[in-house]
Amino acid sequence: MTGLAADRGPHPMTQGGSFQPDAFAGPGFVLEPEQILLPEGPARDRAIVVEAGRIADLGPAAAVAGRRPDLPRIALPNRLVMPGLIDIHHHLTQSFGKALAFGEPSEIFRRIWVPLESSLDDEIVHASAKLAALEALRGGFTTVVDAGTRAAGDVGAIARATEAAGLRCVLGFICNDLGGGKAGDPDAILAAADAHLARFPSGGLVHPSLAVSIPEVASDRMLAAVAARCREAGAIFQTHANEHLVAVERSLVARGERPIEHLASVGALGPATLLAHATLVTPSELARIADSGAAVAYNPVATVWKGNAAAPALDMIARGIPVGLGTDGTRSDGFRLLDAAETVQRLAFGLATGDSSCGGGWTWLEAGTSGGARAAGLGGVTGTIAPGLAADLLVVDLAVPEMRPSWDLPWELIRLGNRDQIEAVLVAGRLRLWRGWPVDWDARRLMAQVAARAEAAVAAAPIQRVHPVSTRHRVGRAGPRRP
Repeated sequence: MTGLAADRGPHPMTQGGSFQPDAFAGPGFVLEPEQILLPEGPARDRAIVVEAGRIADLGPAAAVAGRRPDLPRIALPNRLVMPGLIDIHHHLTQSFGKALAFGEPSEIFRRIWVPLESSLDDEIVHASAKLAALEALRGGFTTVVDAGTRAAGDVGAIARATEAAGLRCVLGFICNDLGGGKAGDPDAILAAADAHLARFPSGGLVHPSLAVSIPEVASDRMLAAVAARCREAGAIFQTHANEHLVAVERSLVARGERPIEHLASVGALGPATLLAHATLVTPSELARIADSGAAVAYNPVATVWKGNAAAPALDMIARGIPVGLGTDGTRSDGFRLLDAAETVQRLAFGLATGDSSCGGGWTWLEAGTSGGARAAGLGGVTGTIAPGLAADLLVVDLAVPEMRPSWDLPWELIRLGNRDQIEAVLVAGRLRLWRGWPVDWDARRLMAQVAARAEAAVAAAPIQRVHPVSTRHRVGRAGPRRP
Protein backbone atom coordinates (compact mmCIF):
# COMPACT_ATOMS: atom_id res chain seq x y z
CA MET A 1 0.00 0.00 0.00
CA THR A 2 1.39 3.35 -1.01
CA GLY A 3 0.47 7.03 -1.07
CA LEU A 4 -2.43 8.48 0.89
CA ALA A 5 -3.99 5.15 1.75
CA ALA A 6 -0.79 4.05 3.48
CA ASP A 7 -0.38 7.39 5.25
CA ARG A 8 -3.85 7.32 6.75
CA GLY A 9 -3.34 4.27 8.94
CA PRO A 10 -5.94 3.19 11.48
CA HIS A 11 -8.05 5.84 13.17
CA PRO A 12 -6.76 6.64 16.68
CA MET A 13 -10.00 5.15 18.06
CA THR A 14 -8.89 1.69 16.87
CA GLN A 15 -5.41 1.88 18.35
CA GLY A 16 -4.57 0.47 21.80
CA GLY A 17 -7.28 1.13 24.37
CA SER A 18 -10.13 1.55 21.90
CA PHE A 19 -13.37 2.80 23.42
CA GLN A 20 -16.93 3.26 22.25
CA PRO A 21 -19.97 5.08 23.65
CA ASP A 22 -21.35 2.00 25.41
CA ALA A 23 -18.23 1.96 27.60
CA PHE A 24 -19.79 4.85 29.56
CA ALA A 25 -23.17 3.15 30.02
CA GLY A 26 -22.67 1.60 33.44
CA PRO A 27 -23.35 3.19 36.84
CA GLY A 28 -19.62 3.50 37.44
CA PHE A 29 -16.33 3.32 35.56
CA VAL A 30 -12.67 4.31 35.74
CA LEU A 31 -11.29 6.76 33.20
CA GLU A 32 -7.61 6.33 32.37
CA PRO A 33 -6.66 9.13 29.94
CA GLU A 34 -3.21 10.14 28.81
CA GLN A 35 -3.63 13.43 30.69
CA ILE A 36 -6.08 14.99 33.14
CA LEU A 37 -6.49 18.75 33.52
CA LEU A 38 -6.23 19.42 37.25
CA PRO A 39 -6.26 22.86 38.97
CA GLU A 40 -2.46 22.91 38.99
CA GLY A 41 -2.23 21.91 35.33
CA PRO A 42 -2.17 18.79 33.14
CA ALA A 43 -1.16 15.56 34.91
CA ARG A 44 -0.20 12.15 33.54
CA ASP A 45 -0.68 8.67 34.97
CA ARG A 46 -3.88 9.60 36.79
CA ALA A 47 -7.27 7.92 36.83
CA ILE A 48 -10.76 9.14 37.67
CA VAL A 49 -13.52 7.05 39.21
CA VAL A 50 -16.98 8.16 38.06
CA GLU A 51 -19.83 6.77 40.13
CA ALA A 52 -23.41 7.91 40.78
CA GLY A 53 -22.83 11.01 38.66
CA ARG A 54 -19.87 12.20 40.69
CA ILE A 55 -16.11 11.93 40.82
CA ALA A 56 -15.70 9.28 43.49
CA ASP A 57 -11.91 8.93 43.41
CA LEU A 58 -8.88 10.49 41.76
CA GLY A 59 -5.22 9.57 41.96
CA PRO A 60 -2.34 7.60 40.46
CA ALA A 61 -3.77 5.18 37.92
CA ALA A 62 -2.39 1.99 39.47
CA ALA A 63 -3.57 2.95 42.95
CA VAL A 64 -7.06 3.84 41.75
CA ALA A 65 -7.35 0.61 39.79
CA GLY A 66 -6.30 -1.29 42.89
CA ARG A 67 -8.92 0.44 45.02
CA ARG A 68 -11.73 -0.16 42.52
CA PRO A 69 -11.23 -3.53 40.82
CA ASP A 70 -15.03 -3.86 40.62
CA LEU A 71 -15.40 -1.14 37.99
CA PRO A 72 -14.65 -1.32 34.26
CA ARG A 73 -11.59 0.62 33.16
CA ILE A 74 -11.76 2.85 30.07
CA ALA A 75 -8.35 3.47 28.55
CA LEU A 76 -8.16 6.81 26.75
CA PRO A 77 -4.80 7.00 24.96
CA ASN A 78 -3.97 10.31 23.29
CA ARG A 79 -6.86 11.91 25.17
CA LEU A 80 -7.24 14.67 27.73
CA VAL A 81 -10.02 14.58 30.31
CA MET A 82 -10.82 18.10 31.43
CA PRO A 83 -13.64 19.82 33.31
CA GLY A 84 -16.59 20.79 31.19
CA LEU A 85 -16.61 24.47 30.29
CA ILE A 86 -19.07 26.88 31.88
CA ASP A 87 -20.93 29.56 29.94
CA ILE A 88 -21.53 32.12 32.66
CA HIS A 89 -23.89 34.29 30.60
CA HIS A 90 -26.33 32.98 28.00
CA HIS A 91 -29.78 33.70 26.56
CA LEU A 92 -31.20 30.29 25.71
CA THR A 93 -34.37 31.60 24.07
CA GLN A 94 -32.51 33.71 21.54
CA SER A 95 -31.13 30.84 19.47
CA PHE A 96 -33.58 31.44 16.60
CA GLY A 97 -32.33 34.94 15.91
CA LYS A 98 -28.55 34.93 16.33
CA ALA A 99 -27.58 36.22 12.89
CA LEU A 100 -30.34 38.85 12.99
CA ALA A 101 -28.14 40.81 15.39
CA PHE A 102 -24.96 40.65 13.33
CA GLY A 103 -23.61 44.03 12.33
CA GLU A 104 -26.22 45.88 14.38
CA PRO A 105 -25.55 48.82 16.73
CA SER A 106 -25.50 48.26 20.49
CA GLU A 107 -28.56 47.71 22.69
CA ILE A 108 -30.00 45.19 20.26
CA PHE A 109 -32.08 43.81 23.13
CA ARG A 110 -34.54 46.68 22.66
CA ARG A 111 -34.99 46.22 18.91
CA ILE A 112 -34.44 42.48 18.44
CA TRP A 113 -34.37 40.32 21.57
CA VAL A 114 -37.31 41.71 23.56
CA PRO A 115 -39.61 41.72 20.51
CA LEU A 116 -38.50 38.22 19.50
CA GLU A 117 -38.75 36.62 22.92
CA SER A 118 -42.07 38.29 23.67
CA SER A 119 -43.60 36.60 20.62
CA LEU A 120 -42.60 33.03 21.56
CA ASP A 121 -45.05 30.48 22.95
CA ASP A 122 -44.03 27.63 25.27
CA GLU A 123 -43.47 25.19 22.41
CA ILE A 124 -41.09 27.55 20.63
CA VAL A 125 -39.37 28.48 23.91
CA HIS A 126 -38.72 24.78 24.52
CA ALA A 127 -37.38 24.22 21.00
CA SER A 128 -35.19 27.33 21.12
CA ALA A 129 -33.73 26.40 24.50
CA LYS A 130 -33.08 22.80 23.47
CA LEU A 131 -31.36 23.96 20.28
CA ALA A 132 -29.20 26.33 22.34
CA ALA A 133 -28.44 23.51 24.78
CA LEU A 134 -27.32 21.29 21.92
CA GLU A 135 -25.05 24.04 20.60
CA ALA A 136 -23.58 24.51 24.07
CA LEU A 137 -22.83 20.81 24.56
CA ARG A 138 -21.27 20.60 21.10
CA GLY A 139 -19.03 23.50 22.09
CA GLY A 140 -17.81 21.78 25.26
CA PHE A 141 -20.06 23.57 27.74
CA THR A 142 -21.55 21.34 30.41
CA THR A 143 -23.13 24.26 32.33
CA VAL A 144 -24.82 27.43 31.13
CA VAL A 145 -26.14 30.37 33.12
CA ASP A 146 -29.33 31.62 31.51
CA ALA A 147 -30.04 35.28 32.19
CA GLY A 148 -33.80 34.88 31.98
CA THR A 149 -36.29 35.18 29.15
CA ARG A 150 -38.88 37.83 28.32
CA ALA A 151 -41.17 35.17 26.86
CA ALA A 152 -44.57 35.24 28.53
CA GLY A 153 -44.83 31.51 29.23
CA ASP A 154 -43.52 29.32 32.00
CA VAL A 155 -39.72 29.15 32.39
CA GLY A 156 -40.29 25.48 33.09
CA ALA A 157 -40.19 25.02 29.32
CA ILE A 158 -36.52 26.05 29.42
CA ALA A 159 -35.81 23.75 32.36
CA ARG A 160 -37.39 20.79 30.58
CA ALA A 161 -35.39 21.54 27.44
CA THR A 162 -32.01 21.70 29.14
CA GLU A 163 -32.74 18.62 31.26
CA ALA A 164 -33.78 16.67 28.16
CA ALA A 165 -30.58 17.74 26.39
CA GLY A 166 -28.50 16.80 29.45
CA LEU A 167 -27.10 20.28 30.12
CA ARG A 168 -26.62 21.75 33.59
CA CYS A 169 -28.39 25.11 33.78
CA VAL A 170 -28.52 28.02 36.20
CA LEU A 171 -31.97 29.28 35.23
CA GLY A 172 -32.77 32.94 35.69
CA PHE A 173 -36.25 34.27 36.44
CA ILE A 174 -36.72 37.91 35.44
CA CYS A 175 -38.08 40.23 38.14
CA ASN A 176 -38.45 43.54 36.28
CA ASP A 177 -41.20 45.73 37.74
CA LEU A 178 -40.63 48.92 35.70
CA GLY A 179 -40.46 47.57 32.15
CA GLY A 180 -37.95 45.72 30.01
CA GLY A 181 -40.36 43.33 28.36
CA LYS A 182 -41.62 41.65 31.51
CA ALA A 183 -43.14 43.90 34.16
CA GLY A 184 -45.99 43.69 36.62
CA ASP A 185 -47.14 44.05 40.20
CA PRO A 186 -44.08 43.97 42.51
CA ASP A 187 -45.71 41.74 45.12
CA ALA A 188 -46.82 39.26 42.48
CA ILE A 189 -43.35 39.25 40.94
CA LEU A 190 -41.69 38.55 44.30
CA ALA A 191 -44.16 35.77 45.03
CA ALA A 192 -43.32 34.20 41.66
CA ALA A 193 -39.63 34.67 42.42
CA ASP A 194 -40.01 32.79 45.70
CA ALA A 195 -41.81 29.97 43.87
CA HIS A 196 -39.02 29.81 41.28
CA LEU A 197 -36.32 29.51 43.96
CA ALA A 198 -38.22 26.67 45.61
CA ARG A 199 -39.23 24.88 42.41
CA PHE A 200 -36.16 22.86 41.50
CA PRO A 201 -34.88 20.08 43.78
CA SER A 202 -31.35 20.19 45.09
CA GLY A 203 -28.97 17.88 43.28
CA GLY A 204 -30.63 18.20 39.88
CA LEU A 205 -29.37 19.74 36.67
CA VAL A 206 -31.41 22.95 37.10
CA HIS A 207 -30.28 25.56 39.63
CA PRO A 208 -32.65 28.51 40.15
CA SER A 209 -31.55 32.12 39.94
CA LEU A 210 -33.27 35.52 39.92
CA ALA A 211 -32.54 38.30 37.45
CA VAL A 212 -33.24 41.91 36.59
CA SER A 213 -32.52 42.62 32.93
CA ILE A 214 -30.80 45.96 33.63
CA PRO A 215 -31.01 47.99 36.86
CA GLU A 216 -33.12 50.75 35.29
CA VAL A 217 -36.08 48.39 34.70
CA ALA A 218 -36.49 47.58 38.40
CA SER A 219 -37.42 49.77 41.34
CA ASP A 220 -35.00 50.19 44.21
CA ARG A 221 -37.27 48.01 46.33
CA MET A 222 -37.23 45.25 43.74
CA LEU A 223 -33.45 45.34 43.31
CA ALA A 224 -32.87 45.08 47.04
CA ALA A 225 -35.53 42.41 47.57
CA VAL A 226 -34.35 40.18 44.74
CA ALA A 227 -30.71 40.40 45.81
CA ALA A 228 -31.68 39.60 49.41
CA ARG A 229 -33.71 36.56 48.36
CA CYS A 230 -30.78 35.21 46.38
CA ARG A 231 -28.40 35.66 49.31
CA GLU A 232 -30.79 33.81 51.62
CA ALA A 233 -31.39 30.99 49.13
CA GLY A 234 -27.76 30.52 48.13
CA ALA A 235 -28.66 31.47 44.55
CA ILE A 236 -27.21 34.14 42.29
CA PHE A 237 -28.76 37.48 41.34
CA GLN A 238 -28.06 38.35 37.71
CA THR A 239 -28.18 41.71 35.99
CA HIS A 240 -26.62 43.37 32.94
CA ALA A 241 -24.62 46.35 34.19
CA ASN A 242 -22.51 49.04 32.51
CA GLU A 243 -22.64 47.25 29.17
CA HIS A 244 -23.44 50.17 26.86
CA LEU A 245 -22.72 53.89 27.05
CA VAL A 246 -26.36 54.84 26.60
CA ALA A 247 -27.40 52.71 29.59
CA VAL A 248 -24.77 54.34 31.80
CA GLU A 249 -25.96 57.77 30.73
CA ARG A 250 -29.63 56.93 31.30
CA SER A 251 -28.79 55.83 34.82
CA LEU A 252 -26.88 59.03 35.51
CA VAL A 253 -29.79 61.13 34.27
CA ALA A 254 -32.49 59.18 36.11
CA ARG A 255 -30.70 58.32 39.34
CA GLY A 256 -27.56 60.40 39.53
CA GLU A 257 -25.46 57.25 39.68
CA ARG A 258 -23.93 54.80 37.28
CA PRO A 259 -25.65 51.36 37.24
CA ILE A 260 -23.08 49.57 39.41
CA GLU A 261 -22.95 52.51 41.80
CA HIS A 262 -26.73 52.36 42.07
CA LEU A 263 -26.73 48.63 42.75
CA ALA A 264 -24.33 49.27 45.62
CA SER A 265 -26.46 52.13 46.96
CA VAL A 266 -29.61 49.99 47.24
CA GLY A 267 -27.87 46.93 48.70
CA ALA A 268 -28.00 44.82 45.53
CA LEU A 269 -24.24 44.47 45.04
CA GLY A 270 -22.85 41.57 47.06
CA PRO A 271 -21.48 38.02 47.02
CA ALA A 272 -24.64 36.70 45.37
CA THR A 273 -24.50 39.23 42.51
CA LEU A 274 -23.36 38.28 39.00
CA LEU A 275 -22.76 41.32 36.80
CA ALA A 276 -23.04 40.59 33.09
CA HIS A 277 -20.51 42.53 30.97
CA ALA A 278 -19.31 45.34 33.30
CA THR A 279 -17.37 46.75 30.37
CA LEU A 280 -17.65 50.46 31.17
CA VAL A 281 -16.30 50.53 34.71
CA THR A 282 -14.46 53.24 36.61
CA PRO A 283 -11.67 52.51 39.12
CA SER A 284 -14.06 53.27 41.97
CA GLU A 285 -16.63 50.84 40.56
CA LEU A 286 -13.96 48.15 40.29
CA ALA A 287 -13.14 48.75 43.94
CA ARG A 288 -16.81 48.47 44.88
CA ILE A 289 -17.19 45.21 43.00
CA ALA A 290 -14.10 43.76 44.66
CA ASP A 291 -15.14 44.90 48.13
CA SER A 292 -18.66 43.52 47.70
CA GLY A 293 -17.64 40.03 46.59
CA ALA A 294 -19.73 40.30 43.42
CA ALA A 295 -18.74 38.30 40.34
CA VAL A 296 -18.46 39.34 36.69
CA ALA A 297 -19.41 37.56 33.47
CA TYR A 298 -16.74 38.53 30.95
CA ASN A 299 -18.20 38.18 27.44
CA PRO A 300 -15.35 38.72 24.97
CA VAL A 301 -17.16 37.63 21.80
CA ALA A 302 -20.07 39.94 22.63
CA THR A 303 -17.55 42.74 23.09
CA VAL A 304 -16.19 42.16 19.59
CA TRP A 305 -19.58 41.72 17.93
CA LYS A 306 -21.68 44.42 19.59
CA GLY A 307 -19.92 46.05 22.52
CA ASN A 308 -18.87 49.58 23.35
CA ALA A 309 -15.80 48.53 25.35
CA ALA A 310 -13.84 45.58 26.70
CA ALA A 311 -14.17 44.59 30.33
CA PRO A 312 -10.83 44.91 32.15
CA ALA A 313 -10.96 41.23 33.04
CA LEU A 314 -7.28 40.88 33.97
CA ASP A 315 -7.57 43.88 36.29
CA MET A 316 -10.68 42.34 37.84
CA ILE A 317 -8.95 39.00 38.41
CA ALA A 318 -5.94 40.77 39.94
CA ARG A 319 -8.29 42.49 42.38
CA GLY A 320 -9.76 39.14 43.44
CA ILE A 321 -13.08 39.58 41.62
CA PRO A 322 -14.54 36.21 40.55
CA VAL A 323 -14.63 36.23 36.74
CA GLY A 324 -16.24 33.67 34.46
CA LEU A 325 -16.57 33.57 30.68
CA GLY A 326 -19.88 34.00 28.89
CA THR A 327 -20.99 33.75 25.30
CA ASP A 328 -23.99 36.10 25.70
CA GLY A 329 -25.65 33.74 23.25
CA THR A 330 -23.26 34.72 20.46
CA ARG A 331 -21.41 31.52 19.57
CA SER A 332 -21.39 28.38 21.68
CA ASP A 333 -17.86 27.24 20.92
CA GLY A 334 -15.89 26.86 24.13
CA PHE A 335 -12.36 26.79 22.77
CA ARG A 336 -13.01 29.82 20.58
CA LEU A 337 -14.38 31.59 23.65
CA LEU A 338 -11.14 30.90 25.54
CA ASP A 339 -9.17 32.25 22.58
CA ALA A 340 -11.38 35.36 22.42
CA ALA A 341 -10.95 35.98 26.15
CA GLU A 342 -7.19 36.24 25.78
CA THR A 343 -7.30 38.05 22.43
CA VAL A 344 -9.62 40.83 23.60
CA GLN A 345 -7.47 41.49 26.67
CA ARG A 346 -4.35 41.57 24.53
CA LEU A 347 -5.83 44.00 22.02
CA ALA A 348 -7.57 46.24 24.55
CA PHE A 349 -4.89 46.35 27.24
CA GLY A 350 -1.86 44.15 26.61
CA LEU A 351 -0.51 45.85 23.50
CA ALA A 352 -0.52 49.25 25.16
CA THR A 353 1.29 48.01 28.27
CA GLY A 354 3.70 45.51 26.74
CA ASP A 355 1.94 42.58 28.41
CA SER A 356 2.84 39.75 26.06
CA SER A 357 1.22 36.94 28.07
CA CYS A 358 -2.16 38.52 29.02
CA GLY A 359 -3.02 35.85 31.52
CA GLY A 360 -0.48 33.21 30.58
CA GLY A 361 -3.08 30.84 29.14
CA TRP A 362 -4.03 29.20 32.43
CA THR A 363 -6.01 32.28 33.51
CA TRP A 364 -8.57 31.69 30.77
CA LEU A 365 -8.78 27.96 31.36
CA GLU A 366 -9.58 28.72 34.99
CA ALA A 367 -12.10 31.41 34.07
CA GLY A 368 -13.79 28.96 31.71
CA THR A 369 -14.01 26.18 34.30
CA SER A 370 -13.48 26.63 38.04
CA GLY A 371 -13.70 30.43 37.92
CA GLY A 372 -16.98 30.24 36.07
CA ALA A 373 -18.32 27.73 38.59
CA ARG A 374 -17.50 30.06 41.49
CA ALA A 375 -19.06 33.03 39.71
CA ALA A 376 -22.21 30.99 39.08
CA GLY A 377 -22.47 29.89 42.71
CA LEU A 378 -21.59 26.31 41.73
CA GLY A 379 -18.05 26.07 43.07
CA GLY A 380 -19.10 23.18 45.29
CA VAL A 381 -20.85 21.41 42.42
CA THR A 382 -18.77 21.51 39.25
CA GLY A 383 -15.92 23.22 37.38
CA THR A 384 -13.01 21.15 38.73
CA ILE A 385 -11.93 17.53 38.59
CA ALA A 386 -11.98 16.70 42.30
CA PRO A 387 -13.57 14.00 44.46
CA GLY A 388 -17.15 14.80 45.43
CA LEU A 389 -17.87 17.14 42.52
CA ALA A 390 -20.15 16.33 39.61
CA ALA A 391 -18.58 14.35 36.77
CA ASP A 392 -19.06 17.13 34.21
CA LEU A 393 -16.23 16.19 31.86
CA LEU A 394 -14.87 16.47 28.34
CA VAL A 395 -12.81 13.83 26.56
CA VAL A 396 -10.57 15.74 24.15
CA ASP A 397 -8.56 14.14 21.35
CA LEU A 398 -4.95 15.33 21.48
CA ALA A 399 -3.82 13.25 18.48
CA VAL A 400 -4.37 16.05 15.99
CA PRO A 401 -1.79 17.91 13.87
CA GLU A 402 -2.45 21.19 15.67
CA MET A 403 -1.14 19.71 18.93
CA ARG A 404 1.76 17.67 17.67
CA PRO A 405 4.35 18.19 18.98
CA SER A 406 2.97 19.48 22.26
CA TRP A 407 5.04 21.87 24.34
CA ASP A 408 2.57 23.74 26.54
CA LEU A 409 -0.87 22.15 26.68
CA PRO A 410 -2.72 24.99 28.49
CA TRP A 411 -1.61 27.53 25.89
CA GLU A 412 -2.34 25.04 23.10
CA LEU A 413 -5.90 24.54 24.35
CA ILE A 414 -6.43 28.30 24.42
CA ARG A 415 -5.05 29.10 20.98
CA LEU A 416 -5.22 25.84 19.03
CA GLY A 417 -8.04 23.85 20.60
CA ASN A 418 -11.11 23.16 18.50
CA ARG A 419 -14.53 21.75 19.32
CA ASP A 420 -14.12 18.96 16.78
CA GLN A 421 -11.54 17.49 19.17
CA ILE A 422 -14.26 16.94 21.79
CA GLU A 423 -15.11 13.27 21.44
CA ALA A 424 -17.30 12.83 24.49
CA VAL A 425 -19.26 15.15 26.78
CA LEU A 426 -20.36 13.86 30.18
CA VAL A 427 -22.72 15.73 32.49
CA ALA A 428 -23.40 14.29 35.95
CA GLY A 429 -21.53 11.18 34.90
CA ARG A 430 -23.75 10.42 31.91
CA LEU A 431 -22.55 10.45 28.33
CA ARG A 432 -24.55 13.25 26.67
CA LEU A 433 -22.73 13.76 23.36
CA TRP A 434 -20.51 11.47 21.31
CA ARG A 435 -18.51 13.11 18.53
CA GLY A 436 -20.80 16.11 18.51
CA TRP A 437 -24.20 14.41 18.61
CA PRO A 438 -26.53 13.28 21.40
CA VAL A 439 -26.61 9.59 22.24
CA ASP A 440 -30.16 9.40 23.60
CA TRP A 441 -32.29 11.81 21.57
CA ASP A 442 -32.72 12.84 17.94
CA ALA A 443 -31.00 16.18 17.37
CA ARG A 444 -31.67 16.22 13.64
CA ARG A 445 -35.38 15.89 14.27
CA LEU A 446 -35.18 18.91 16.57
CA MET A 447 -33.38 20.91 13.89
CA ALA A 448 -36.10 20.04 11.39
CA GLN A 449 -38.77 21.20 13.85
CA VAL A 450 -36.89 24.45 14.42
CA ALA A 451 -36.56 25.06 10.69
CA ALA A 452 -40.30 24.57 10.30
CA ARG A 453 -41.24 27.05 13.04
CA ALA A 454 -38.48 29.64 13.24
CA GLU A 455 -39.35 31.65 10.13
CA ALA A 456 -42.92 32.22 11.25
CA ALA A 457 -41.86 33.08 14.79
CA VAL A 458 -39.37 35.69 13.60
CA ALA A 459 -41.83 37.11 11.06
CA ALA A 460 -44.44 37.57 13.80
CA ALA A 461 -42.08 39.51 16.07
CA PRO A 462 -41.92 43.33 15.75
CA ILE A 463 -38.17 43.26 15.20
CA GLN A 464 -36.48 46.46 14.06
CA ARG A 465 -33.12 46.10 12.33
CA VAL A 466 -30.94 49.02 11.38
CA HIS A 467 -29.27 47.09 8.55
CA PRO A 468 -30.75 44.54 6.14
CA VAL A 469 -29.22 41.10 5.76
CA SER A 470 -25.67 41.19 4.43
CA THR A 471 -26.39 40.53 0.75
CA ARG A 472 -28.96 43.35 0.57
CA HIS A 473 -26.77 45.59 2.70
CA ARG A 474 -23.93 45.08 0.25
CA VAL A 475 -26.09 46.02 -2.72
CA GLY A 476 -27.37 49.13 -0.93
CA ARG A 477 -23.86 50.24 -0.06
CA ALA A 478 -22.43 49.68 -3.53
CA GLY A 479 -21.56 53.02 -5.06
CA PRO A 480 -20.68 53.83 -8.66
CA ARG A 481 -17.74 51.85 -9.90
CA ARG A 482 -14.59 53.81 -10.58
CA PRO A 483 -13.03 53.40 -13.99
